[in-house]
Amino acid sequence: MDLKNLTSFIQVAELRSFTRAAERLGYSQSTISFQIKQLEEELGVKLFERINHTVKLTNDGMRLLHCANEIEGIVLDFTHKEEEPAGVVRLATADSLCVATVGHIFSRLRSRHPGVTLKITTAGTQDLFRMIDQNEADLLYTLDSPIRGADYTIVQEQRIPARFVASPDHPLAGRDKIAPEELLNYPLLLTEKGMSYRRLLDQEFAQCALGIQPSLESSNTDLLCNLAEQGAGVAFLPEFAYRKSVEKGRLVELNVEEIQVEVWAQLLFHREKWMSAALRAVINELKQCTL
Repeated sequence: MDLKNLTSFIQVAELRSFTRAAERLGYSQSTISFQIKQLEEELGVKLFERINHTVKLTNDGMRLLHCANEIEGIVLDFTHKEEEPAGVVRLATADSLCVATVGHIFSRLRSRHPGVTLKITTAGTQDLFRMIDQNEADLLYTLDSPIRGADYTIVQEQRIPARFVASPDHPLAGRDKIAPEELLNYPLLLTEKGMSYRRLLDQEFAQCALGIQPSLESSNTDLLCNLAEQGAGVAFLPEFAYRKSVEKGRLVELNVEEIQVEVWAQLLFHREKWMSAALRAVINELKQCTL
């Protein structure tokens, strides 16, 4: 198997375009088409479907793509010519995860791989998956209900509890048990409506026949923590966002037994994504980050 043909196949699969693959590799489109044809004839299968100017992997193409990165890695191991990671990696992530993940690994990433540049976009879960599906992002770090799908490769996942927290001086602090309706008597500091754990919280309150009217909505978890510490209200946050404040005695968890929310932090990429050296470097750094 000609590795140039395999590289062209990976690029066409990622970009879903013969034209864009040719532009990226510096070939003519006819060269890319010939390489793919050679690969298909060699393997005896059809790798792509071409319908109405769209390019989509066949089932056999998906199987080959799944193995392609491993093949490339084995060749690099034997030749001892590991590519120095360089280039832009587009990370799409939940706003709540930015400081807790990228803030911890960026200095180390720059030190080890100065040629790698991170481009970060934050959004809600639905928009994040649209970006990864349309190849507008290379890597996705989401905080929501667990995602299980054949279209994605999950690199790492961690279950995270989300809880109500307040200042130790808050009237509800220290109570053995708090009813959900009691929370509504105090200012609530929440992330935006429809966003991951806020959406799950709304569902929990709806099951109790209750609605939420927050006093403040923000995606900035540091702001919510600071306001709760100042006694401005009750915040609802994932555990990693308030852990240090609890350890320092600035916040306490509130025991609201009827409201139990857990989210999953999941690092994943699309199964058709070409695994560049830069993308591998970012993934390896993020895998070492425990929330």
